[in-house]
Amino acid sequence: MENTEILRLQEYLRGLFKLPELSVRRREFKDDSAEVYIGEEFIAVLFRNEEEGEVSYAFEMAILDIDLPAAPTLSE
Repeated sequence: MENTEILRLQEYLRGLFKLPELSVRRREFKDDSAEVYIGEEFIAVLFRNEEEGEVSYAFEMAILDIDLPAAPTLSE
């Protein structure tokens, strides 16, 4: 992805999630995607798709089970 494209995506995501500390960074050795961080924590990959002259982006975020809080218990 070009620098201007990365900056546009970063501005959009910062506004969407209301997170000024969110950053979109170029991926080493890849030009069809970028990485998304909150502070220094990697959270997702943005993939660029182009079909029939139209450009779209896919935001892919993996959430590990071990990162989730314990399941709430139902009390009767």
